[in-house]
Amino acid sequence: MAAMAVADLMVCMFNVILQNIFRYHFLDSWLSYTYVCRFTAFIQVFSSQLSVWFTVSFTFDRFISICCQKLKLKYCTERTATIVLMIVCALSFLMNIPVYLRYEPYSIIDDIQWGCRTVTGYYSSSAWVAYKWISTLSSLILPFPLLLLLNSLTARHILVASRSRRALKSRNNGDNSSDPEMKNRRTSIILLFAISGSFIVLWTPITIINICVGVTETPTFKGSNSLYLAIGITLLLMYLSSCTNTYIYALTQRRFREEMKNMVKYPFTVVKLFK
Repeated sequence: MAAMAVADLMVCMFNVILQNIFRYHFLDSWLSYTYVCRFTAFIQVFSSQLSVWFTVSFTFDRFISICCQKLKLKYCTERTATIVLMIVCALSFLMNIPVYLRYEPYSIIDDIQWGCRTVTGYYSSSAWVAYKWISTLSSLILPFPLLLLLNSLTARHILVASRSRRALKSRNNGDNSSDPEMKNRRTSIILLFAISGSFIVLWTPITIINICVGVTETPTFKGSNSLYLAIGITLLLMYLSSCTNTYIYALTQRRFREEMKNMVKYPFTVVKLFK
């Protein structure tokens, strides 16, 4: 969850603040240097892909923890989580290296490269076309069936186990008193479905747009204001997905809420100590 929060923060910083706010208001800043422009394009795609696959990894971790008790002891450890995160980061880094190579200088003034524009062969080269489809498949299409499958299996296991536990407890105690284990399971399924469901709902529009643009082979907007508006809205929803996860953590996790309260209270505690 900490890695998911970092990835979401990277999306908010690089994709929203740096690209859509800072670059828009400061056109001739250092962000216009070609090397900086290339790097920011790379880091934006990289952070978005991390956010996607960290969500899938979290869902798979919950699936193992809830449904596979024997495998849980070996898989659900801090060491395994670190290895999985490192593998996801390494694969995402290697996968997005071509994004840096996609752009070339828009102009050269006094031997200084300014701006970024797509290389000439991006829309015609078979290698670039193959890369675009692989990127779309790995970042936008493949995560959906994985999330739906894992969530369905997890929900089915929780419902069956909860029904059996409730029936056994009622038979033994003859009442329906509160059960801490049932509360923990309920919290787990709420968190799981909130994060995965939010991801599916907010990422579906950008996935549909990417598939449609790829199938119709639309290289530019061609003056289509409606397509430009649709892409803008889908990007907004995609960025919103990274923002909503923080609120989901806060609403569903007691420990997360306590840490947030401690963080807010910390400056006042320091002031009291100095006094």
